[in-house]
Amino acid sequence: MACYISSNNNRLYAALESDFGVVAGVTAAERFTAMSLAARQETETPRRKDKTGSRTFQGIQGGLRRRTSFDLRTYVYGRGSGSEAPRYGALLQAALGAAPIASMELGVSAIHGTSVTFAQAHGLQPGSAVVVQGEMRFVVGVVDALTVVVNAPFTEGQAAGAVCGGAIVYAPAVDLATVSVHDYWTPGTAVQRILRGAAVDEMEIRVNGDFHEIRFAGQAADVIDSASFQSGEGGLTQFPVEPALQGLSEMPVPGHLGQVWIGNGANRLFTLSDARVVVKNNMEFRTRDFGTLTPRCLVPGQREVSVDLEMYGQDQPVFEEIYQAARQRSPIPLMLQLGEQDGALCGVFLPSFVPAVPEFDGEDSRMRWRLKGSQALGSGEDEIYVAFG
Repeated sequence: MACYISSNNNRLYAALESDFGVVAGVTAAERFTAMSLAARQETETPRRKDKTGSRTFQGIQGGLRRRTSFDLRTYVYGRGSGSEAPRYGALLQAALGAAPIASMELGVSAIHGTSVTFAQAHGLQPGSAVVVQGEMRFVVGVVDALTVVVNAPFTEGQAAGAVCGGAIVYAPAVDLATVSVHDYWTPGTAVQRILRGAAVDEMEIRVNGDFHEIRFAGQAADVIDSASFQSGEGGLTQFPVEPALQGLSEMPVPGHLGQVWIGNGANRLFTLSDARVVVKNNMEFRTRDFGTLTPRCLVPGQREVSVDLEMYGQDQPVFEEIYQAARQRSPIPLMLQLGEQDGALCGVFLPSFVPAVPEFDGEDSRMRWRLKGSQALGSGEDEIYVAFG
């Protein structure tokens, strides 16, 4: 008996494409958990201006150009180990550009403030993540083959013999990849869809909600479906069958767990109430070629990395530093750690951002600072690093 399709009976897969718009195959390992995927396709219908003797629209001969957009929301989830990529890693790489770099576990011989000395050659570079007992830091300088300098001290005294857990880091690059997002439903007779040539124009990381969230939005070359599929679409001869189902249970990271470090003095901020980091690629699809109905490639524009912060004000030195930096337009570093357990950490590091002048909100019993539209800076593909550990 036919009935409604439950929205819980939805499974998403994402894989990087080798060529723009050519559907990439997926396996069970590319399946990831998400809250929602909204895909919308519109046709560009030109307006007829000829005199037909009637007020009735009589149609248009031939195909019309299509524009496809999508918006996908998911959580930050725990993983099996620090160096294991998140299941939506293809989308992270599509948003930033560079292939992820993983670092393995290392023995630690000494930690003095922001200086970390390892028991063996570390192979780390600026932007790499260092994870020690549930705390994540980012490398800002390499002293030698054994020692690095991190952006902030560890809050717990770490003794010799501690182990630095593995991590995986996503960084910006000039070029951006596209992904295929497979959207499968139960029952199998329902309409199944694939977004091909999906390009992430905007990635948003939201801190301190019920759970830490990540949002991906952008455009796609096309959306193909099992109901109207024709051979040749997306480089396919037939609509792909969903991979054999395997058990998948991912635990989201609660939104109140984490740390915030801001300023040149590596000050920890405890009164953060909300944060939003947005990466916008300002991309443009090549959609106006004569004789084509769908985009042929994409061109990334200037990257914009912005930060919105909301915090309760205090008479502490860190707030004075933030305000002075905002007024003088002096860049300072910012690091957000989401989570507090190895294997369930996400870090966002902006080595240099100019805080917006705070807006004071005194409507509640406690005064809040709001910093909207703070801009991150860099010297070349280095304004943001996103790590999982």
